Amino acid sequence: MLSLLHIENVAVVEKAEIAFGPGFNVLTGETGAGKSIVIDAIGAVLGGRVSRDLVRTGAESASVTAVFADIPEPDWFEENGVDWEDELFLLRKITAEGKGSCRVNGTPVSAGQLKALGEQLLNIHGQHDGQQLLDERHHLSYLDSFGGLEASLGTYRAAYDEHCAVKKEYDALQMDESEKARRVDTLQFQIEELEAANLRPGEEDELRERRTFLANAGKLAEAVEGAFEALYGDDDGGAGAASLISRADDQIACAATLSDSFKPVAQGLTDVRYGLEDTLEQLRDLKESLEFSPQELDELESRLALLTRLARKYGGSETEMLAFLEKCKEELDTLHFSADRAAKLEKRLAETEAEVRKAGEALRKARQKAAKDMEARIIAELKDLSMPGVRFAVDMEEQAPDRTGIDTVSFVMSANAGEKLGKISRIASGGELARIMLALKSVLAENETVSTMVFDEVDTGVSGIAAQRVGEKMSSLAGTKQILCVTHLPQIAALADGHYLISKSVSGDRTYTQVGPLDVEGRKRELARLAVGEAITEVNLQAAGEQLAAAEKYKKRRA
Repeated sequence: MLSLLHIENVAVVEKAEIAFGPGFNVLTGETGAGKSIVIDAIGAVLGGRVSRDLVRTGAESASVTAVFADIPEPDWFEENGVDWEDELFLLRKITAEGKGSCRVNGTPVSAGQLKALGEQLLNIHGQHDGQQLLDERHHLSYLDSFGGLEASLGTYRAAYDEHCAVKKEYDALQMDESEKARRVDTLQFQIEELEAANLRPGEEDELRERRTFLANAGKLAEAVEGAFEALYGDDDGGAGAASLISRADDQIACAATLSDSFKPVAQGLTDVRYGLEDTLEQLRDLKESLEFSPQELDELESRLALLTRLARKYGGSETEMLAFLEKCKEELDTLHFSADRAAKLEKRLAETEAEVRKAGEALRKARQKAAKDMEARIIAELKDLSMPGVRFAVDMEEQAPDRTGIDTVSFVMSANAGEKLGKISRIASGGELARIMLALKSVLAENETVSTMVFDEVDTGVSGIAAQRVGEKMSSLAGTKQILCVTHLPQIAALADGHYLISKSVSGDRTYTQVGPLDVEGRKRELARLAVGEAITEVNLQAAGEQLAAAEKYKKRRA
């Protein structure tokens, strides 16, 4: 359950800390006191969208901390590599510049990760959920959730996706003969052109390097000749470095035979002589490489021009062009054997269509059974909510297969005895819609793994005995879930196990919102205010006390 909510510098809330208990918790307060801010804060710390407008004016940052206790370990922790602890700490912070950070048990996480965890911990149901109930696009998912049909839907979707994949391949082969002939000619030309080029990965880089070498052959030859003159001597009879080093080596070698002290020098000169001889061999090789015919350069330029032209048509590199060649060959093979392949695909298409139909029928039967159960459960819930004459039905019709199945589903109802079933949007009033949504949430909650449910003013349009029944329903839900409810109705607030007052005050030209728990006397005054407004009398307080006593008797009977 959500055991603690700590809010700092969020809108008009400078600092607030709410210690929630198990069971049914309600939050009440004047309109504009900041009840929605508390719900927004809960949404933020669970990964909802936030903006810098959330930060209190003048503050550097806003933060919300939520502590959850006594919950089973969600799968999220293993999936995201975050350490699990018995008490779960969530932190969401946003700066006045709009930068944000999220932490789970002290570990930084993304907002998306935080949202995924939040969905496993708590559900927020607001007034907009009534609009979702009116939108028939959501009815099918409500039914599948109630029936626990995820496995059946998964089996159907696997068959449907396979059928779509086969159909896509089959459709790709369906072309007239003239179009096919044109495509074959194009592919054959491309294959012949690329194969004739005898492409080799890295060839263009090698050719460009060789062209640069040949373009500078004159300067390179001059450098080599100069090196040879320096080493061998010039035409005027000047001695070169090679002959001088050889002479020095011979002289010192003789001296080394007469004295051992000359041997290191002799060895050094010998090493230099041999190294120089190796260098001379390399120079001779370079000199020979500079001997080329003008025809080589012409051929090289022609080859580079061919590679450039092919690259513009088929890819930027030899590797990409070779990959394109293989793709063309595969497509040509497919076209050559398209008739055989099409026949096989046509057979497989019929098989997958039958599999989709079979899986769809199995899913439909499961939905029909779930629909009957849902109808009975919703009607029973609505009767508990002072709608005894209501009729509720799940209307199913067959449709062309898509990823949701072969059914369209819509909820229809009759609010009063003798009236025809019709769309909820045309039949239900605001108060009826709120109760239908609460009934639906009550039924769906049994399959939800979250431990905490938040209801944000879902009782709008409800009053009198109906409000009493809504409160009793939430109190009943609190037997298995922790319930947090924002309400304006004393009938609902009286049934709470924990009651928190949200109030607003002004000090020093600044607005402040406070949140705190109410004791018995505080609850009496707040219930009286909810019932009659500011003009509270002793009679009103006495009536509120009687209302609390009646609520306690109801909860004891329920237990």
